[in-house]
Amino acid sequence: MENLSVKFTLGDKITAEQLDFFNQHGFIHFKNFIKPETVAAITQASLKVQEDWISNQKVKVNGIPIKYGKDLDGSPIVQRFAFINKHHPVFTELARDPRLDILLELIGPGARLGTEEKDGMVLNHYVNGEHSQFTQMGWHTDGLRDIFHGQRLNPMLNIGIHLSSLKPENGGLRILPGTHKQSLYQMLFRKKYFLDNHADAHELAIVPQAGDLTIHDGRLWHRVAQSSVIGEESRRRVIYLPIIAGKYEPKNENSPTAFYQRFAKLVK
Repeated sequence: MENLSVKFTLGDKITAEQLDFFNQHGFIHFKNFIKPETVAAITQASLKVQEDWISNQKVKVNGIPIKYGKDLDGSPIVQRFAFINKHHPVFTELARDPRLDILLELIGPGARLGTEEKDGMVLNHYVNGEHSQFTQMGWHTDGLRDIFHGQRLNPMLNIGIHLSSLKPENGGLRILPGTHKQSLYQMLFRKKYFLDNHADAHELAIVPQAGDLTIHDGRLWHRVAQSSVIGEESRRRVIYLPIIAGKYEPKNENSPTAFYQRFAKLVK
């Protein structure tokens, strides 16, 4: 039986072995994409953006609602930063890392990094404490938003750059390998979108070290599991950046808030 927890190394191209693995299972895990000092610089940059947004009482970025929460001491924090690549040079530089362009090979011609589209580069910050609300995210596929917009289902992959070293008990990304090949009916109705947080007997836990990179197909069913530990040990940060194809649809400060984003309160 194939080891689905295998971690690859990203070189100057996607190898045949890596492409076969990704096409079969709908995800792939690369180790040591960024160095510990880069992880530290990114974390510090996110705190600066957080300080700016809280002090300016920022509500949306390019039409995307900002998700605020409470830290362990009850102080306000940003838990979901959209388009963070537009708000600090560290993230702008990260989005321009030439190694990210290698990953476009997983879709092929016409693929691009979604730095100007959808939610741009997103940073999620989870912590499980007395005041926490954003601690998990129910089962969903990323392909649903195209359907909400009345569009054909275009190829979309999600790059995850992990800023925290996790154990399974820390929660984090859970996927159902191979579900990127499911029918449209299964993609729509296999689970109750965002409302179903239950573990699945067939799910795989993504257990990264800080600095690892993962990619999953947007059609793949996945969730974010709640940490079973509380306090500082539960804190985890992860960056997501989409790889997309199809019509170019950049966002700006006048972009409207999509209908489904008005229900963000359902997503804990």
